[in-house]
Amino acid sequence: MKNNEKTTKPDQPRISFKSLSREQRKLFGLYALGIALVFLLASLAAFFLVLKGPEKVMVPDLRGMELADALVRMQERELYPRLSLRFTNNPQDKNTILDQEPLPGIIVKAGRRIKLTVSRGAVLDEIENYVGKNIEAVKLELASLFSSTQALVTVREPPVYRFDDSEPGTILEQSPAAGEQISGPTVLELVVSKGPESAKEKVPAFLGLSMAEAIALMEKSPFTVDFTMRQPKQGEKAGIVVEQQPKAGGKARIKDRIQLVLSAPETSSGMVQGIFMYTLPEYPYPVPVKLEALKSGGQRQLIVSIKHPGGALSIPFFLPEGSTLILSALDREISRTEVKR
Repeated sequence: MKNNEKTTKPDQPRISFKSLSREQRKLFGLYALGIALVFLLASLAAFFLVLKGPEKVMVPDLRGMELADALVRMQERELYPRLSLRFTNNPQDKNTILDQEPLPGIIVKAGRRIKLTVSRGAVLDEIENYVGKNIEAVKLELASLFSSTQALVTVREPPVYRFDDSEPGTILEQSPAAGEQISGPTVLELVVSKGPESAKEKVPAFLGLSMAEAIALMEKSPFTVDFTMRQPKQGEKAGIVVEQQPKAGGKARIKDRIQLVLSAPETSSGMVQGIFMYTLPEYPYPVPVKLEALKSGGQRQLIVSIKHPGGALSIPFFLPEGSTLILSALDREISRTEVKR
């Protein structure tokens, strides 16, 4: 045999699917199907492992707990807070959980945010110093302070009033004292000035003044002025002060009233003159009182702004028919009256 001759290998036997028997083909198909099912199940398992959600946990009851303790409890269950703050009427509630959402016992997924309402404590945690302030200003201050919560501090009504050289309405004493800590709803007891008991002032001169001038002088005067109106007598000018008691120049006690008589203004088409009369509650000291006119066109006109001790109130007016007189005391509207002939 020559060296350059190629040795040939016998052909490897090849198996043809067609040459397989029916039983062999059946076994082969089952084998392929089994492998496919294994791959499918493995893929599904991997898919669901990827999509598997967080662990489910039960929401704990956090109400009444301190905020720090509640946060620790939530962290243990992989829950996260969403905080909202609210004032309460109890200073001891500060940093305490007042409410929660969802409620305790609800099953949620880990990572869920739980809404917590946390107390900021009371708006006021100690009594302020009110001595020297006006009592009406203090009442308004407390009303605005507790407008959205239950009032923690209220003023006992009526306060104790006594004569004093300070301006009427000034707070002289208070209990509890300033700086005292508040532990719950507190009633503030006040001693308030009625003004000097026997103070006297010179009586101003109203005689001969027009209605508008008399009202302007009344606003500056410490005295309470009562008006009446009558038709002018022979020789009298219309629309002026024609009588006054006590007379001008002498001294009178501030609590005494000055009586004035006006002669009626001359009549004018569409205008109405008269005396607005109203009985106010008796106040322990003169309080701010205001009379305004609302005209038919919507314009608002101030007629008078005075301090009045209560009881009978009388104010002259000369207004277009159909106007409305609006009476206010202590910045609160108490009466509306239509002007008619």
